[in-house]
Order: sequence, then structure tokens, then C-alpha cells
Amino acid sequence: MLEEITYSESDEVAGVRLTQFARGGGCACKIPAGELESILGAVGATAFTGDHELIVGLDHGDDAAVVRLAGDTALVVTTDFFTPVVDDAYDWGRIAAANALSDVYAMGGTPVVAVNILSWPRDLLPMELVAEVLRGGFDVTRAAACHLAGGHSVDDAEPKYGLAVTGVVQADRLLRNDAGRPGTPLSLTKPLGIGVLNTRHKATGERFPQAVATMTELNRDASQAALAAGARCATDVTGFGFLGHLYKLARASGVTAVVDPAAVPYLDGAREAARDGYVSGGTRRNLDWVSPNVEWGSGVDELERLLLADAQTSGGLLVAGLVPGAPVVGELVEQREHAVVVA
Repeated sequence: MLEEITYSESDEVAGVRLTQFARGGGCACKIPAGELESILGAVGATAFTGDHELIVGLDHGDDAAVVRLAGDTALVVTTDFFTPVVDDAYDWGRIAAANALSDVYAMGGTPVVAVNILSWPRDLLPMELVAEVLRGGFDVTRAAACHLAGGHSVDDAEPKYGLAVTGVVQADRLLRNDAGRPGTPLSLTKPLGIGVLNTRHKATGERFPQAVATMTELNRDASQAALAAGARCATDVTGFGFLGHLYKLARASGVTAVVDPAAVPYLDGAREAARDGYVSGGTRRNLDWVSPNVEWGSGVDELERLLLADAQTSGGLLVAGLVPGAPVVGELVEQREHAVVVA
């Protein structure tokens, strides 16, 4: 249950710690991957015969739905929202917007229009903070040249914010998670460690500008660079962690992913935060879910495993292909016993 927190109008708005009004934070609040797949499996397919072909749906748990409109033009549709991942309302709005837009970029698309999704405990938190959250979302969508028009809000016990985003993509230039081929290198466009730094921030109030800068960076340039390099397989790294999203990509593509843990980049302070125990429940659930499908090298200890499974919020793109400026963290090979090998 959420601990009741009262707010006095005499308090400084700037002093409100938004993360204390949420049980979790950011994409670490996702329903565990294994549970979600069971739920979706019970629901079954939702495609039907109609005028517009569903190109990407539920089959492989990709980042967004894609529907062909006419010829090679397709529509990309996604939604993403979560509880506060940082205390600053403006930064939270920016992070949530960048994260929602990322799903379109992860499919190789261009966001066109978005609408807000907002839940707010109006009896607990001042409405001035809502304006800051929405301002943050607007500034990021404007930077992405994406319209932000309206949305929906509800009075809720826990603050939540995000976007529903619609974009466009060329159907023959899609980035999808089932198109990986053996012999292809794996590139990662943002460092890991966002989750453990956010968990430390929530627990202590310490600020980590490097984490905020990473989370608010659009994946637009990385997506365009991947497409220009001829990539056709990608996903973004968010709540299921690097290993979870890599496992889904390898499974969907019918290959095995071999990872060099020494090549994986991390934000400053991430390893120390993990060593000090600032690991979210979502990260631990990620590791529990993916471990049966991973072959671990003898030198990969528990700390390294947790960092590789760290639940990211607005992380980078994981691309099957070479992306200029992005480190190569492994490669895809012919399918083996395990979907992922961490050597």
C-alpha cells in the first residue's frame, strides 16, 4: 500500500519529492515480463481481416503496433506512462515524453502526434506541479517536431504521466525485433545504469544529472543512424533491462545473442549504486525471468548480472548492426541451447 503523505500549501512546491508519492518509479514499475506474456497469450491475437494490414502486432512483443495504410506507408502506434522517476516535475515530464517517443524511433519511424496521459492525486499534490510536468512533455515533443494535442487526465492516488504517440514509417524500412540474423554485431546507443541511479535518487534524494541527461535524450538520431547503416532489427532498452530486451530480440529472431560484458557501457556511479544495494524489485524480477535462458560465463558475478538486468527508463536502442559512435557489445550467432550467452 502507498504510505499516506500530506502536503501543506505553505510548503515550497520545489521541495516536494515526487518519487515519494509512488511505490516504484519509471519503467521499473512494469508488470513482470513473464506475467505479461501469460496475460497476452490468454487474450490471443487481435488482428482481423480489413482494409489495413497489421504488420506488427502481439506476436513478438515488439515496441509498437504497425499498420499499413497504403502502399509503403505505415502507421506506428504506441503508449507509455509511469510513476515519477525523479523528484523534479519538469524533468519527469521530459523523461516520460522521451520514453514514449522512443517506441516509435525503435521501429524506425517518425512521431507525428501525441496526446497526454495523466493521473494526479489532486488532494495531495499542488496543481502547479502538473503544469511543470506537462511543460516538460511539451518541450520534448516540440524538440522531436511532434504535435502534442490534448489527452486525458484522472484523479488518482498515485501520480503517473506519459504519452500515446502516433507516427509514420516506411514499411520496407522497419526496425523490428524479429529481423536479427547470425553474424550481425550488436550496438547499444546509451549506457546502462539508469535504474540503480534512479533507485538511489528515490531513497536518498541525491541528484544524478548524467542519468537525467541520458533519459531525456531522444533516440531519434540513433534510429536514423541505424537505418542509414542498413539495420533492420532493433529494440529499445527500458523496463525489462538490457538482458530482457535482448532475450526477446534473440527469441523472436531465432538466434542466440553473445554479449561481452566488458564492452557494455555504464553511467558514472551506476556500479557503485548497485554495489551499495540500490537495486529495484523490477530489476531483480528481470533477472529471475531471463536467467533460465542465459548461459553465464564463469566470471560474471551477481553484481554484473543485476546491472545487465537493470530496469532502464528511456534507455537507448539495441541495434543488430553497426551504429556510428555506438559501442559494439556483442553479436548474433546461430541459435544455440540458450538465447543469450554472457561470456
